[in-house]
Amino acid sequence: MAVDAQEPPRGWVPVEHRVLGLDRRTFAPALTVLVIALALIYGLPALNAAIPWHDEVRAGDVLDLGNGATAVPPVGWHLESGTLVGREQVNPVHLQALLASGGATVELRGAAFDGTAQAFLDQVERSQGDDVPGVDGSRATLTTDAGVVGVARSTTGPGGDGLDVAFKVAVGADGPAEAAPALLVRVRTAPGQFERYRGEVAALLRSITPEAGR
Repeated sequence: MAVDAQEPPRGWVPVEHRVLGLDRRTFAPALTVLVIALALIYGLPALNAAIPWHDEVRAGDVLDLGNGATAVPPVGWHLESGTLVGREQVNPVHLQALLASGGATVELRGAAFDGTAQAFLDQVERSQGDDVPGVDGSRATLTTDAGVVGVARSTTGPGGDGLDVAFKVAVGADGPAEAAPALLVRVRTAPGQFERYRGEVAALLRSITPEAGR
């Protein structure tokens, strides 16, 4: 007499594949996912901490701003881009340098500009448009130890605190008719953190020296 075969119920697991009521065939994929998740959560930060940062600024390092212009970066910060004096030639109008420490960054950008530092900062602000939220502070004059005069403007807001300082970094580049490299120093910190870095930022700004022999 023939016996009708019945389809097993959906989700039924053969007894030979069960462990404590679970389908042991799913163990390997689940374990793989768990290992990947643990590696992402714990492995990468641990690896980051274990690998030394080779571009940490050390005492005596000097940042090359091109054509003999220089600045002294804060010791212990990370030089994420840019060139130290003695490594390679830097074009001052194409300068791109970035320093970082915790919740703060200092970006230095070079440009060719016919005009004063005040006019250069005006141009920078126009190019930003509404991209920089926050409350603008009043402008102030900043003079470096080498006598380079810059114009500074601070900002503050929910997205963080900032300071933009514009310079003409060539000797004698004070008048509107003088075509020479200009420098923008842009400082950004996490909200309420600017005071923590004020001393190091001020020392960097004061250290800016102009081009030699202009």
